[in-house]
Amino acid sequence: MTTTQDQTTAKIPKRVIWLAVAGAVGGFLFGFDSSVVNGAVDAIKEEFALSEAVTGFAVAVALLGCAVGAYLAGKVADRYGRIPAMKLGAVLFLASAVGTGFCFGVWDLIFWRLIGGLGIGLASVIAPAYISEISPRQVRGRLASLQQLAITTGIFAALLSDAVFANTAGGADQSLWLGIEAWRWMFLAGAVPAVIYGWIAFTLPESPRFLVFKGKDDEALRVFKSIAPDEDSDRHLREIKAAIEEDKLAGQKGSLRGDALGLKPVVWIGIILSVLQQFVGINVIFYYSTTLWKAVGFQEKDSLTISVATSITNILVTLVAIALVDRIGRRPILLAGSIGMALSLGTMALAFGSATGSGDSITLPGAWGPAALVAANVFVISFGASWGPLVWVLLGEIFPSRIRARALGLAAAAQWVANFAITLSFPVMAAASLPLTYAMYALFAAASFFFVMFKVPETNGMSLEQAETLFVPKGSAKGSARA
Repeated sequence: MTTTQDQTTAKIPKRVIWLAVAGAVGGFLFGFDSSVVNGAVDAIKEEFALSEAVTGFAVAVALLGCAVGAYLAGKVADRYGRIPAMKLGAVLFLASAVGTGFCFGVWDLIFWRLIGGLGIGLASVIAPAYISEISPRQVRGRLASLQQLAITTGIFAALLSDAVFANTAGGADQSLWLGIEAWRWMFLAGAVPAVIYGWIAFTLPESPRFLVFKGKDDEALRVFKSIAPDEDSDRHLREIKAAIEEDKLAGQKGSLRGDALGLKPVVWIGIILSVLQQFVGINVIFYYSTTLWKAVGFQEKDSLTISVATSITNILVTLVAIALVDRIGRRPILLAGSIGMALSLGTMALAFGSATGSGDSITLPGAWGPAALVAANVFVISFGASWGPLVWVLLGEIFPSRIRARALGLAAAAQWVANFAITLSFPVMAAASLPLTYAMYALFAAASFFFVMFKVPETNGMSLEQAETLFVPKGSAKGSARA
């Protein structure tokens, strides 16, 4: 089995890898734009004299834009195509980078953060959908995981640039080049990858599955032959057309509606996977890590360095996930990740339970400081090797073809709403009780284990059309058709 799979992997055209990498560049912007605020948050708070609540809202408001962008992405992608949606995302990213860098006040800042959020939301949906639809089944997990690798690389680039700007200027609130404060340069730097993403979008072919939906079979065949010349393109075309017909027989007709609280069961599975991915609190590490480690006792310079090191760890473990996802499957990795997250978060809860002081003057006595740092990195490793990349893999492959973009958009929107809730609530909850905050995240990590155990089947090695049948209730028209 492994030998056959490896042989298939070796025959993958370089063009397929390039298309997957290029499609994942949106993930880079996703990670960069969502994390660049980390190094700027304290300077912004001081610049505009913000309260804790307003600071939390200014940081988290982009996530509301993400939710809207993700929800609309499916409609845009299904009507105009995956590539036009990418181009729109690039324009929004660029506008946000420039607007945020030159903002005049907090409400101006919030507006441009919302615009950037719309771009992130679009990218979060289009990238996994596009990559899944152009990837051969044997390596779809690995190629789809490039989305998370791009996200983690974007996070690293954002935190590294934050550290460089802040250290060069002597602090995020200090003037740098052209008399512009370092924190503003942190945001302006995002204009560079936004322009690159826009240029790449003009070089990519449209998704062949989208072309089939629009009745452009000849164009779809040309794309199939260009990305997988050694495979049977006509068979791929027939499978997609058959899946579309079966969707119609099942009464789906592109609708997300169903008998499970108004939605199809598979849509709820996608939503719950997305929400659990965020409710473990991963983005607290990346959005507030500088502030968090300053509270533990590190200086701003050291805190930024730790944040960069954490992001490098995240990249490395994502590479591990890419190497393993098509070899041992989705479920074992997710289950192992849930265990690691629950244990590390529980350790953090215990560590902060021994903290002395309050607010910005919290300190961890004795060995608890290093223990909290180690636990945080174990948490990042557990998440980055499992729930980080694999949720995106599953979201790209579990939904029926005719509703993939819209269902993925709804699941991603739920993910961003959950992200918003965690990000907005953390400053208030942390001020009240850090131990209880991390204990709550640990409980959600434990819940993620049982959800995967009982609700998520294995999709490894299946075509998209085969994978979607695992989530269709027995006795349904589509299930009967597959049987």
